[in-house]
Amino acid sequence: MELLAVASVVGREVARLTAEEGGEALFQINLFQVIIAAANAFLFLVIIWVFAFKPVAAMLATRRERIEQGLKDAEQARHDRESAEQERLATLAEARREANDILARAQKVAQETRDADIAATREELERMRDRAAAEIDAEKHRAIADLRAEVADLALAAAGKVVGESMTGDRQRRLVEEFLRETASSDARN
Repeated sequence: MELLAVASVVGREVARLTAEEGGEALFQINLFQVIIAAANAFLFLVIIWVFAFKPVAAMLATRRERIEQGLKDAEQARHDRESAEQERLATLAEARREANDILARAQKVAQETRDADIAATREELERMRDRAAAEIDAEKHRAIADLRAEVADLALAAAGKVVGESMTGDRQRRLVEEFLRETASSDARN
């Protein structure tokens, strides 16, 4: 307020001096009007600053913060995406390694099973061959025994015709035993 009072006093003084000079000046400056215009301009700037520039500055600051946060979020998302890609590749490599391990174990188990089956089959074939050889040997001995019995019967019948009498049990037994001893010794020589 004092400024306005000073300005009005200065304005009156200027007006008085102008009137004393007596003439009209071609160019007059009304200091009061200049001061009032300056005060109006200053008041206008203050009002514009308070109601326009401050809210716009606050809005721009908020927007800048959101943009910076968006950029940070985008950078974090890129980093997370790269991390996820690396994790995916690591997981995929681990899965492939595990699959290869499982496949190798399965092939090993299959080979062991196949080898065990082959060994069991060979053992069974060996047992069958041994049993067949034993059966053949038993059949051979039975056939030889049957053949010897037949030969002994024929020999006894021939001996009975040659001797002209029938053979008794003791005499027959003794002759058969001698015959068998002779055939056994001849088989051993061959």
